[in-house]
Order: sequence, then structure tokens, then C-alpha cells
Amino acid sequence: MNTEDCVTKRNGKTENISFDKILKRLKALGKGELNVNYTGLVQKVIDRLYNKISTILIDELTAQQCASLATTHPDYGVLASRILISNHHKNTNQDMYKVSKKLYDFKDIHGVHHPIISKEQFTIIKNNKQKIQSMIDYERDYFIDYFGFKTLERAYLLRINKVIVERPQQMWMRVAIGIHKDNMDKVEETYNYMSQKYFTHATPTLFNAGTPRPQLSSCYLIAMESDSIKGIYNTLSDCAAISKWAGGIGLHVHNIRASGSHIRGTNGTSNGLVPMLRVFNNTARYVDQGGGKRHGSFAIYLEPWHGDIFEFLEMKKNHGDEEMRARDLFYALWIPDLFMKRVAQNADWTLMCPDVCPGLSDCYGEKFEKLYTKYEDEGKGIKTIKARDVWFRILDSQMETGTPYMLYKDACNSKSNQKNLGTIKSSNLCTEIVEYSNDEETAVCNLASIALSKFIKETVSPFTKPITVYTKNDCKWCDLLKYLLNRKNIEYNQVIIDPSMFEDYKKQFNVETLPLLLHGEEKIGGYDNTLNLLRNQFDYELLHKVTKIVTRNLNNVIDINFYPTDKTKNSNMKHRPIGIGIQGLADAFAKMDIPFHSDLAKQINKNVFETMYHAALEASMEAAQKEGPYSSFKGSPASHGILQFDMWNVTPSNRYDWDSLKLNISEHGLRNSLLLAPMPTASTSQILGNNECFEPFTSNIYVRRTIAGEFVCINKFLLKELIDLGLWTDEIKNSIIRQNGSVQNVKGIPKGLQEKYKIVWEIPMKHILEMSADRGAFICQSQSTNLWMKEPSYKKLTAMHMFAWKKGLKTGIYYLRTKAKAAPQQFTIEPDKKTSNVEEEEDCLMCGS
Repeated sequence: MNTEDCVTKRNGKTENISFDKILKRLKALGKGELNVNYTGLVQKVIDRLYNKISTILIDELTAQQCASLATTHPDYGVLASRILISNHHKNTNQDMYKVSKKLYDFKDIHGVHHPIISKEQFTIIKNNKQKIQSMIDYERDYFIDYFGFKTLERAYLLRINKVIVERPQQMWMRVAIGIHKDNMDKVEETYNYMSQKYFTHATPTLFNAGTPRPQLSSCYLIAMESDSIKGIYNTLSDCAAISKWAGGIGLHVHNIRASGSHIRGTNGTSNGLVPMLRVFNNTARYVDQGGGKRHGSFAIYLEPWHGDIFEFLEMKKNHGDEEMRARDLFYALWIPDLFMKRVAQNADWTLMCPDVCPGLSDCYGEKFEKLYTKYEDEGKGIKTIKARDVWFRILDSQMETGTPYMLYKDACNSKSNQKNLGTIKSSNLCTEIVEYSNDEETAVCNLASIALSKFIKETVSPFTKPITVYTKNDCKWCDLLKYLLNRKNIEYNQVIIDPSMFEDYKKQFNVETLPLLLHGEEKIGGYDNTLNLLRNQFDYELLHKVTKIVTRNLNNVIDINFYPTDKTKNSNMKHRPIGIGIQGLADAFAKMDIPFHSDLAKQINKNVFETMYHAALEASMEAAQKEGPYSSFKGSPASHGILQFDMWNVTPSNRYDWDSLKLNISEHGLRNSLLLAPMPTASTSQILGNNECFEPFTSNIYVRRTIAGEFVCINKFLLKELIDLGLWTDEIKNSIIRQNGSVQNVKGIPKGLQEKYKIVWEIPMKHILEMSADRGAFICQSQSTNLWMKEPSYKKLTAMHMFAWKKGLKTGIYYLRTKAKAAPQQFTIEPDKKTSNVEEEEDCLMCGS
């Protein structure tokens, strides 16, 4: 930068670039509360400026610079967000009505009126503009971090001619009005909870609420209409129509005849699944979601007795005959228990054609086993092989591609509140939706996720007498205890025990170790005992309240939704399923100082889902009191007093009065057939700043890629604790990177923190699956369960899958995550210090609630 270089202001005028003006702006945004080297920061920014650069771009560059320094101190990340939000506020209008008028009045390049929001939405805003404006708190935009705002900026905030005109608060308000129309009390309630990050609706709802075509649904489960040209192409047309409006699709193809089967109409021979699926693959690529946002996403479900199962398992692979591949589709298996039994017994397995052996996909359990063995006895199979021949091909595909997904057909059907409708034949794109569909009904689900990190209550100190803490020098546990007391603003007197006095100390207090906390004369103990007294608590009462709000919201979404086909509307209005999930379980545990793999974490996991299930049922029952039960309620398990945990043979806790709720349900019914479905929350977790869904932290350090570049990020909870303990150094930072984001072998990090910040690769998958089963008793749909294995093998994968099946899980696995055998090129934080590259993967946007 030359000293005479100018900056272009927002009004188009130019003036000399001023170091002091930039410094003053940053300090004003810091509000005197951030640990930031402002002068050094401005110097880095000034070096990147050029003549006539805009002030808008200066803010962008400064925010990028701050984001890149966030590994030094998290306050740089806070400042990065404040710069972006402040810049965005300067570029947009704070008047919701004026912004809405601009969106409604929009004309395309031909001068034709082409409103971006609906007339109804605009009219409601116009008629209530003062009240709506008074509800909006633009300071809440600053609750969103740098990467959350970048996610909103990329796809969520509405634009006119590619220029963003909407603020985050206006988006939350648009969604609230889109759902509740002119019911201002409900609009305010939804806006307040969403804008304060308690929950969010799914990505399609955030995209499309309040627009002329409010396609708010995430998931569609399609039945192959029939095994005929007409049936196949009608189904393809439905897939295209749904994909156009950003819906993710689960399609079952069990009824398509196998390769080599006779075609009666033409006296020809069928080519089987592969050529047909390549046509669906091309449609998924061609019909992108909402005009170039991304390719369509179809998951194809097949039962493992199908004659084309081997070809099906090869279709995602990276090598082989291109004519036999369709890599843009996702593949899933709908597995009957009989197959798992035959694999366990190393028994035979017969492949069949649905045209020769009809009805296999139409039944489950004993009926399926009787029909399947009947066809075997009659010699109707295509060929008989060992069940493990199929099994090992499944594992080969998973080790190479991470798929196929595996869902257990019998568990999905026998433990479904929709079992009175017929046999459920598939799940969705992300394996958490399990709903009935047929050739006349396409199942639909509308999603939302609750941010568990918002439900942590600070514990009030139980101490009423003076606190004395006995410590020694160079003691990590002593440092942790003092840090805990400081964090809770608890005053204490410290007594440092000299090594020469340690034996006297042991005799005096009858203890073997340090630290020791005394409450007056009462001996409390060391760090663990003190933590148990001061640990933050989970607010189940508030979770219950928010879950009921979300349930009511999703009922409204069903009613106002734009349905891409008649089959989708027919199904959703009849059965009214919804899917409520979570995000930030790992964040909640971190805030409560609980290791993810602990018994306490398992108990909280159960409590959370029992609370959500009870709340959702109660809200659905109350809605049924007012508006009547969903039309197919009669004959459902719930109509007979059987709830999800009954189907798992699990007894709930005494936290809620389940007997009274069952009586009310039998009297009034339910408004919704299904309620809970913990989904992946890829994008919305970034918006709200949480770890994804119910997963552990996958790494304590990783790279986030944005349009602006790559940023090294560190687990924010770990980083804060290490800074507060005075342990955060370049040496520690680079050591964590060398350990692939693990802190287990990093010298200087206390054992308590190492336990708390174990990453998913260090947690036994048995524990992850046990937690899935524990919450599964309260989940009436299913859950998107990823599993991780550093070095997968047939033996280890088989043991894992068998354990999941025997635990009664509906979804055995979504993706298998493995580590690359060869380390990728490593990113560097310091020059010449090579470290491993842990990247954050982009995930499914459709289910991203």
C-alpha cells in the first residue's frame, strides 16, 4: 500500500486510507472486552490493501484475518463475526417492511413482476409492520459466529439480482411469519426462540418459508410405482419434480425384476437394476436443487435377496466398468433379520427375482421368513450362495465408499407407529426417516432440530462457609480445581503444601493426594468431588417447553407446505409425520464437564430423548384435542396404548406421568403419526455454532474451507479451557495437530481434559451404539448414525454391525467413516512444521435441520 492510496466509501466517495480510522472501528467493535492485538491486526490488514479498495472489502479482509488468528485466541473469532455482521448491517436496511416490499416488488429482466416473497407474506408484514419491527432485535445477529454467517451468506439469506438484502434476524422473522401467518403471538414466540438459537427449522424451510412456493419439507420416500416402463418413468418424473424443489429422496426398488428375467410384453429379457439406476443417476445430476444450488440427491434402497445385489453393491465404487456405475446416487440396504441370522450361521442365501418370487418386500418378520423359505423350498431362486458372500461384498463397498447404508427392515416395521398402514419399504436419504409409502402415497417429512447446548443451567454454589484449597506446585489437578472455582466466581484461600510437609498433610486430613478442598471444616475432596457439586445442570423443563413449540410449528408446516406432487400431499395430510432432532449434544456435555463416553453422558442422553418424546406426544395430543387426530390414527400402536419404548420393552423413568399421557392419547388421539427423528444437521449446526447432531467431536482441530479460503479451527471449548489454565502455546497447538486433533498424548494437558476431549476415533463404537439404542427407545422414526473405524477389517466391521442389529437399532449405519491409509498433505500453522490435515466434510443439506 502506498501512503497516497485511497479507499472507496459506501457512498462512492474516496478518501485516503487511514490506519487510525480502521483501528478506531475495530476497537469500537471490540467494546474493550476482547483480548486482541488491534494494532498488529490493522498492520496485517493495511499490508493487503490497494488503491480505491472499498470499505466493504476492507471489512471482509479484516474479518478473514481475524478468523485466521482465532487459533491464537477465540476473541479474534468473536471480532471476525462482529466485523462481518456490522458490515452486513451497513449494506442492508433494518426496516423489515421496506426489505419485504423490495422482495415482493421484484421484476425480472423482462420487466415481469416476479415476487421473491409471497403476496400473503407481504400483506401480513404490511398490516403488522410496526409490531413486527418492534419484535426484531438486530443485536442477536451478533450471536452468529463467523462461519455461521458465511453459511447464511452462501445460501440462506434472500437476494435480489445476486445481492443479499436480508439480515439474519429478518430471515428468522420471515420463517416465523411463513409458519404462523398473522398470529403475532406465535410469530413472536418462534422468532424469539429461533433468533436466540434454541432451535432451527430445516434447511428447506429456511430457504423457502414466506416465498411463493413454500416447499418446506426435507425428505421424501418414494415407492417404485410398478415394474413397467410406465411405472418406472412415472416414478422418475416424481423424483425430478421433488428434486427441483430441493427435496432429498429415498427410493425403494425391491420390486424391479432382476437382470435376465423374462419380459412378457415383448418376449424379451430384462437388463435389471443397473441401466435403470443410471437413468435415475442422470436425472439427479440434471435436475439440480433450486437452480444450480446442488445436484439432486437420491438414496436407492434394496433388499439383499434381490438377484442384482452384487451389481448394486458395485455401483458407487471408484473403479470398474463405467457402464456399471452410477456414482451420484447413494445406496442403502433394507435388511431382513433372516439375512443377519444366515450370516451369523454361515448359512446359505438364495437370490431371487421379485417377478418370480413376488411379495417378499410386502412383508416382514415371520411372514417374510415363511414366504422366503417357501420360495427356496420350491426352487424358485436364481442361485444359492453363502450369505457371507453377500456380506463380505457389503463390507468391501463400505470400506471403499463408506456405503451402503444399512437399515434393519424388521426393527423398522415392528417398532413403528405406522405399522397399521402396511409394510414400510425404505428410509430416506439420511436414514432417520422411516415412513410408509406406496404407489399412491409418497411419504414426506418436515424437520427441525433443537440445540441442546442452550439448555445448560449454571449451578448455584452450595458453599456457605469459607473455602480452603490445599495444593502443591506443578500439579495439573490442582490447577483444574482452582480453574473450576474461578470459573464459578467462588472465593477461596489457597494453602500450598511444601513437599517436605506432605506426610504431615496426609496424616492431618487422612488423604493420599492433592488437591483437597475444605468447606469450613468439612472435607469435600479433590477435583472430581468438587466438580460433582458444581457441575452445570441440564434444564429438562425448558427442553420440554421448546419441544412442544417445535411440534406445534411442524404441524403448521404440514398445513402450509407446497407439495411437489399429489402423492406427497395425499400422504402428508393423512399421516402427518414430523421429525424433531437435536444438535450440540457434544457441546452440552462439554459445558457440563462430562466426557462423551461416560456413564453420566449415557444417562443424560436417555433423559433428553425421554423428555423430547414425552413433550412431542403431549403437544400432538393437545393438537388432536383441538383439530382431531390424524386420519389413520385408529389401529396404530399408540391408539392401543403402545408407545415406542413399549415396543423396545424398555421401562421409562418416573420423570413423567406416562400412564396419564397414554389415557389422554387413547381418548383424544394424536395429531401426528411420528414425531422424533434425529437427523444430520450439517449446515444448521454451522449456523447455530454447534457440533453436529448427537455425534462426538470428530477432531479437536480441523480445516474449514470457505469461498474466502481455508481456516484452521480448534474446538472452542478446549481452546478456552487451555487459555484460562495458561496452557495454550504454539507448542501445544502444533502437538495437537501432529496428533491428528487428539489431545491424548499431548504433554502438558491435564488428564481430566484429555478424558473430556476424547474424539470419536478414541471412543469405542460399542459405546456410540449403546447410546443410539438407549435413545432409540424414545425415537419413533430412526436416527442418522455414522460410525467410525480407523482401520476397518471384516472381523471388526462384522462385530460392529452384529452388535447394532442385536441391540434392536433401526438404522445400523449411515456412513462408515474411516481414516486414509496414507496421510494426506498436511496443513501448517507454523512454517516448516508439517502436521496432519483434518477436514470438515460437507453433508446432506436436505435433512440438514
